[in-house]
Amino acid sequence: MPISARPAKIILILCLLLCSHVAASAPAKEGLAALESALRRDVEFFSDSLCAGRKTGSPGNTDAAFYIIRRLRSLGYEVQLNTFTTAGGAVGRNLIAFPEGCKNATLVMACYDGLGKMGERLYPGADSNASGVAALLALAERFKGRSDVIFACVDGHNANLAGAQELKAFLSKHRIRKVVSLDILGSTLAPPDQFWKNYLIVLGGSPYQRSLEKANYGLALHLYYNYYGSRSFTDLFYRKVSDHKFFLDRGIPVLMFTSGITMNTNREGDTSETLDYPIFAQRVALIAEWLDIQR
Repeated sequence: MPISARPAKIILILCLLLCSHVAASAPAKEGLAALESALRRDVEFFSDSLCAGRKTGSPGNTDAAFYIIRRLRSLGYEVQLNTFTTAGGAVGRNLIAFPEGCKNATLVMACYDGLGKMGERLYPGADSNASGVAALLALAERFKGRSDVIFACVDGHNANLAGAQELKAFLSKHRIRKVVSLDILGSTLAPPDQFWKNYLIVLGGSPYQRSLEKANYGLALHLYYNYYGSRSFTDLFYRKVSDHKFFLDRGIPVLMFTSGITMNTNREGDTSETLDYPIFAQRVALIAEWLDIQR
């Protein structure tokens, strides 16, 4: 080939690659838009006055539980109820979705109870943790038919982690290879630094940085592997006050995905309108891609 012809050929190849990339990225954008819509719908339901803050043992909590059960069963999962009684006498329900033929599995978990109502004050709990449950339902839909992922919606988080402790015992006969914990995922009101709103905190994610960065390709989220640069806060949220702590105590690897607490957390202002749904959808997409890589 003449030397003068080479640049033209290179330009042609680059143009073809660019066109193929654009064509390939279009469905991804459509998928993110659909995911965003689904996340918004679920968060709005769980944070609506019908669920009244989802306090363990309340009618609103029961409405939330039935919604989750219907959704999971419609996707083909066998849903088992793990009931327990809190120290205050309330009856709680963990909801565990098993795929057919499940043996050696990753556990994806999110607490669904909230603070409920205190007098006339309603605590909607949109980000904490309707966002985590909405993410779990989206992942359950993405991975329906896969036999290596168990999904658990945990009650009793606000009752001294009573449900999570029961869940650990309930799943003791199952081989859980790792845990994905979804806790507060929808806000961009408290970024780890002032520059990036498109971020995600992954506690326990340091050993998996390479695969997480691979999953992040095309999403370009800014990943952080500690809680706002604080060793003490990282230890607090990762090892002491989160539902997955009982699995960590068993030596099971846990990745906790979160966007961090905000000034709205556990307050009346934690409403569905305060979430950043486009970024929320990107976070859930990254988690889904990472789970695919781990297959």
